[in-house]
Amino acid sequence: MKFRPLHDRVVVRRIESEERTKGGIIIPDSAKEKPQEGEIIAVGPGARDENGRVNPLDVKAGDRVLFGKWSGTEVKIDGEDLLIMKESDIMGVVNL
Repeated sequence: MKFRPLHDRVVVRRIESEERTKGGIIIPDSAKEKPQEGEIIAVGPGARDENGRVNPLDVKAGDRVLFGKWSGTEVKIDGEDLLIMKESDIMGVVNL
């Protein structure tokens, strides 16, 4: 990818949810909700504090994260639908 986010922003690729319920019912595309889980593709260098020092982010590329339903801005980069959001929009990292 040829995109680097600025400051405390991250680029996230949504991870698609299952197409079937546990009972085996297939969920059509029109009934699916947008996933709130994603993989971080790129991170910015960090936010500056009052003294001008850069505070690095707690997340890194490759982390699986959970974020709010309406978090981020949807963009298309290299033909791929991605989200750009601030680190504060991320609720946590999923450890597998």
